[in-house]
Amino acid sequence: MQPNITLKRAFITGTVYSILLSVVFVLFSLDKNPAGDIIIALPYFIVLYFAFFTIGKPAVADRLRHCLQADFRKIIVFPLLLLLVFYSYVAFNGENPLKGTLFLVPFLLFFPVLAFAARDANKPGLDWFDFTIFFLYFFPVTLVKVDPSGNLPFNGGGFDSVYRIAVMLSAIFAFSVVRDLRDVGAYPVFRWKFLFTVLWVWAAFYAFVFVIGYGVDFIQVRDASGWDFSKVESILRKMLSIFLHTALFEELVFRGLLQNMLYKRIRQSASWKTFWWWWMVILVLFSLLVGYAMKGNMQWFPALITIILFGVAWFLERSGKQPEGSYTALAIASIIFGLVHFHSGSIVFTGLASIGGWAYGYVYLKTKNIFYAALLHALVNSSPLIFGLELAK
Repeated sequence: MQPNITLKRAFITGTVYSILLSVVFVLFSLDKNPAGDIIIALPYFIVLYFAFFTIGKPAVADRLRHCLQADFRKIIVFPLLLLLVFYSYVAFNGENPLKGTLFLVPFLLFFPVLAFAARDANKPGLDWFDFTIFFLYFFPVTLVKVDPSGNLPFNGGGFDSVYRIAVMLSAIFAFSVVRDLRDVGAYPVFRWKFLFTVLWVWAAFYAFVFVIGYGVDFIQVRDASGWDFSKVESILRKMLSIFLHTALFEELVFRGLLQNMLYKRIRQSASWKTFWWWWMVILVLFSLLVGYAMKGNMQWFPALITIILFGVAWFLERSGKQPEGSYTALAIASIIFGLVHFHSGSIVFTGLASIGGWAYGYVYLKTKNIFYAALLHALVNSSPLIFGLELAK
């Protein structure tokens, strides 16, 4: 297919997805927000999600990279536009865009772009510089609370914030366009095969988790009532909120970037066993530390899950069904994903989050697209409401 046709199709599909999501945005916001808030938020919503739905597509990223030609003055335009969008939205809603932690927003939006712009573009492969930028960017993004974050609508409504979308766009631009990292998969695409993968992995995962969780009193059945319109609407609202606000961000970070980068780095080394051994030892120790630092019983549970997942990864690597390093990278990213959920305060939840990370990472491995991993993530997080369950966190 000719590049211009591919590029045109990318913009058309991005426009269609943006319009459809904007209609849902308006319908779900009308009953909870003043019309004025929705009118102010809608143009920002459309522009930001159009950029989100298009900039990560390979054809668009390649064209942008060609147009930028590694010119520093051109590269900084994109994070500057993101900053202006965020500050203008905050100002339009009557807030001071320079107060408190809002001073940190320019650093957070510019940092990864400037770091990769300064990197030697001719240096092949991934190195520890790439991972350093990854961690130096997402640690403060995760830990620093930016308030106001520019919710859409501004007074809240279950949709994401301008700040969160801008952070994701900055990361996609920095890694996919400036750094030329492939297979991030940060764009929507519809495939029946991918949807089927999400559904069977969801069913298998939750059946597995239910057996474990019910056995240790982590999961309780609390609502066996039937379905009605209000319950369906509540489920759809919750799923959409989780998908946009939590799942897309986490899947971009842990699957599209971290798992993807780990896989490519392991492939470069041509020694997945070395990575497997080192990371298993490190993450088992961290799992023990996290488990015994938390209150409650079963402190060994996160470490057991870590050992099991690395064992499964070893077996699958030896089977040769995927390129070497695929499952080792999947195990590493999954366990890190689980361990960062220690903030839940539940040892069982932390261990099960690693299994959830494996499920999301497996979907990403099969689809090379974070939107399907995020869909599974949203389904898993909505499952207690769907099935009438209560989690003992």
